[in-house]
Amino acid sequence: MLWTIITFVFFTILVAVISYAKTKGDDQTTADGYFLAGRGLPGFVIAGSLLLTNISAEQLVGTNGQTWASNMSPMAFEVVAAIACILLGLYAAPKYLKSGIATIPQMLGIRYNRTTKLWFSIAYIVLYLVVQIPVILYSGSLVFENIFGVSSILHISKFQAVVVLCIVISVVGSIYAIFGGLKAVAVSDTVNGIGLIIGGFMIPFLALSVLGHATGSDGFAIADGFKFLAEQFPEKLNSISPADAMPPAVPWPAVFTGLAFLCIQSWCTHQSFIQRVLAAKNLKEAQKGALFCAFMKILGFMYLALPGIIAFALFQVQGDQVTMMDEAYPQLVTQVIPAPLMGFFAAVMFGAILSSFNSVLNSVNTMFTMDIYKEFIDKEANDAKLVSVGKKVGIIFAVATTIVGPMIYFFPAGLKTFLDSLVMLIGLPVLSAVFGGFFFKHLPKYAAKFVLLFHIVVYGLFLMFMSNSVHYLYAIAVLLPVEILAMFIMDRYNKSKNHAVAWVQEDVNAVDLTPWKYRWVAAGIVVVGVLVVYAAFSPLGLGA
Repeated sequence: MLWTIITFVFFTILVAVISYAKTKGDDQTTADGYFLAGRGLPGFVIAGSLLLTNISAEQLVGTNGQTWASNMSPMAFEVVAAIACILLGLYAAPKYLKSGIATIPQMLGIRYNRTTKLWFSIAYIVLYLVVQIPVILYSGSLVFENIFGVSSILHISKFQAVVVLCIVISVVGSIYAIFGGLKAVAVSDTVNGIGLIIGGFMIPFLALSVLGHATGSDGFAIADGFKFLAEQFPEKLNSISPADAMPPAVPWPAVFTGLAFLCIQSWCTHQSFIQRVLAAKNLKEAQKGALFCAFMKILGFMYLALPGIIAFALFQVQGDQVTMMDEAYPQLVTQVIPAPLMGFFAAVMFGAILSSFNSVLNSVNTMFTMDIYKEFIDKEANDAKLVSVGKKVGIIFAVATTIVGPMIYFFPAGLKTFLDSLVMLIGLPVLSAVFGGFFFKHLPKYAAKFVLLFHIVVYGLFLMFMSNSVHYLYAIAVLLPVEILAMFIMDRYNKSKNHAVAWVQEDVNAVDLTPWKYRWVAAGIVVVGVLVVYAAFSPLGLGA
């Protein structure tokens, strides 16, 4: 335990020191400097921050829990995301940077009107505060309870330990998000990203080694462990689930429809993700960041899906009893990581948790300050006032989410399914409104608000009455085309009946829009990588 604590503290402090050194002297007094890192992020930092914003404990715990309970089909959340990152770099980023926006609701305000911006800002903020940040806090607390045994150390219940850990994560994460601004968040993400790649890739190899020894290996334990896994559990290595599969499995038709739409929403319109791209110094760096992140997402199955399969096999061999899918990964970690390395892995996990927490919190602060406060409360507020408001409201939001986080302890389903299904309550109409606004040039001003209300009602009814019998990804697969069709009809009607003038996007010259010359080559490599991974985990490869 002493070595665990020492290495944990050392790496955590190292990240803080590097973040401070890289941001010392930066101008945090302007709105662009605080909320968009002065529009100066390079591609490498964007890629690292995108990756770490996405990957947190709810991903490591949730996706590995899903594969433990089903098969490799949940890896689609990672692998298909690579295609969505291509769309972000080649299509969405040029559009966003052309308008010089700071938030997605701001883009909607430019395309439609200011009340549309208000509606979507409020919807996004409520979703982040009630669902996304609390899930990040809870899942992170669950991991640290399993690693450090906080309940045993403090002689308290597991729920009380979760409460204590939620508070600790919230306090430390708030320091980055509230007082450091986006630049501090992005730099810490990049450093933690390097640690996560090392630590994350470490788990499947260590776990295969333990599995090899547990099954009587007297040679190369990692190879023997993988051979045992492939021979005894080929059905678990198959990523192609039946069309009628239910969560946590991903039915194969949904991979190309509902899940693809979910990934596009996450990577092209999710505020906490694309805010890194909005802060790019130019389009070239934004595309480098998005495409490099796409390449890293292809490899995500190694630490976000495969460990869950190994855990299933190992627990079968050892006779261990795991009843909740969200406990599979933390239990695997405590079994396979040597004590001297546990502190490093805990610090990496802590960094990943902080990254997602402070990234989403920073995005909430940005949307409230720029889209609501500046637009509807104090139009004359200067940069200093906006930064001050952002910091104060960040503290309030952090406290609120810390109260909600521990409550997820009582939610019976898996973390990942809970998060993904509820996020699409707001996320999908945002995708429809943004991309529909780009595609259709004659939409009436009320179009986005109509889509938002329609989706919340229909999808909300689905979640209440049909989610136990129909996979939520199928609902998404139906609703997005319906919403785009509705926008197409409104566009045609407005053009023919009202003689609407076509919307033309204005270039505000926020950054240089010269594209990266190797963008298509990089995109092609990513597509080939996606196909190779899917072929490997299918009946054509390891699956059965």
